Amino acid sequence: MGMNSRILLLSIVVVVFGMLPFSYGRTDPSFRVKAVNLGGWLVTEGWIKPSLFDGIPNKDLLDGTALQFKSVTTGKYLCAESGGGSIIVANRTSASGWETFRLWRINERTFNFRVFNKQFVGLGSNGKGINAVAVSSTTGASERFEIVRKSDDLSRVRIKAPNGLFLQAKTEELVTADYAGNSGWGDNNPSVFVITNAGKLEGEFQVTNGYGPEKAPQVMKEHWNTFIVEDDFKFISANGLNAVRIPVGWWIASDPTPPKPYVAGSLKALDNAFLWAKKYGVKVIIDLHAAPGSQNGWEHSSSRDGSQEWGKTDKNIQQTVAVIDFLTARYTKNPSLYAVELINEPLAPGASLKSITKYYKAGYEAVRKRSPKAYVVMSNRLGQSNATELFPLASGLTGSVIDVHYYNLFWSGFDNLTVQQNIDYININRTSELNHVTTSNGPLTFVGEWVAEWQVNGATKEEYQRFAKAQLNVYGRATFGWAYWTLRNVRNHWSLEWMIKNGYIKL
Repeated sequence: MGMNSRILLLSIVVVVFGMLPFSYGRTDPSFRVKAVNLGGWLVTEGWIKPSLFDGIPNKDLLDGTALQFKSVTTGKYLCAESGGGSIIVANRTSASGWETFRLWRINERTFNFRVFNKQFVGLGSNGKGINAVAVSSTTGASERFEIVRKSDDLSRVRIKAPNGLFLQAKTEELVTADYAGNSGWGDNNPSVFVITNAGKLEGEFQVTNGYGPEKAPQVMKEHWNTFIVEDDFKFISANGLNAVRIPVGWWIASDPTPPKPYVAGSLKALDNAFLWAKKYGVKVIIDLHAAPGSQNGWEHSSSRDGSQEWGKTDKNIQQTVAVIDFLTARYTKNPSLYAVELINEPLAPGASLKSITKYYKAGYEAVRKRSPKAYVVMSNRLGQSNATELFPLASGLTGSVIDVHYYNLFWSGFDNLTVQQNIDYININRTSELNHVTTSNGPLTFVGEWVAEWQVNGATKEEYQRFAKAQLNVYGRATFGWAYWTLRNVRNHWSLEWMIKNGYIKL
């Protein structure tokens, strides 16, 4: 064999063997991610740190709060007839979707009311009439209403319309904005309503819009600087963990001038995380937890009012790809960047398979354009039964990972399980589910969220230890690894820091 032939053969061997490790998904086949999520830090979730909302005036009336109004004179609920597109009536004996009004907060007293079909309550005749209607898909001066609360009973309210007069239930079929008097707060005043709070959201949109443009920057900066600090990465590294999954919101790509009501500073916090990760040898998985328009309608995706708008337009998808491109480009040279998760928990059917596949393909290409090594994580859609629906796409993409979330919560089937039944569910059902999505020639598998919490009341420390150990044993077989939700939480079992320090979990 001549010299040129030897060089050619050696080149082929080098290329082939250089490709093999990543074709099997990793440079070190034995490595598994043992990570913790930094939830509630750069994407707010009120249940993780409720005190973050303490300083907001009228904090029970944030964006997305679902209110139902019962007229004290008719004894019936206000309703958007047909769910929207028509008049407002006061003739429903019970309240459900059409009788629920979602708040868009303008300030602590002034709001837009969004109805079931997503129109806004306003006044008829282009705002110049007095009849209450829900026909406009946009907000303007004629859709602004003030909620006036009884000082000693906040459930009693009057609603001041844009014309300066109050809404009143004149009859069960006629709700008008023409009540000028006061006449007290008694049951004979047709402008008085009793409100029921049928649901709330406490996400990034709520906290920033709740505090407003003057105070929100101070509050959020203090939160970002104190909730997760350098010592947390030292703790993570010293306790058997080797990675963090960091949820971020789409607005981070516009820092330092994100769109309102979001405020600047989360990007600086993420920069710090990468510095600390490098210092302590911790890998980072960037997780786009909140996509523009919200991919699931929940507070952790920063939905304004529970709506799920992500993926409905090409513009929306392109905007999301641009966020992934920005983040990958920014951190691709940092040795701690290990993976980019394109989106968290898209909810079916709102996030259609067509739209999510289109996005994942474009998102993957955006990561690869910037980084040949970073893994690309694709979260399974929630609300669908086919756990392998992404395989036709992901199996053809080098370094792809499928993220599954396993909680023994959020489903009535877990409500009455005993300690042993929960553990059996992990050992039998979760093992089967994980085996189903783990194939020799498919994408790697990642249990991106799990927690040692359940519906069992009064469980002992030893029972929690057994439950956590079972999950560690099963999820440790995931070919990419796992990530506990979350590092810090006011609820002890949701805080891996607390669980480790108190001996519930040992890694």
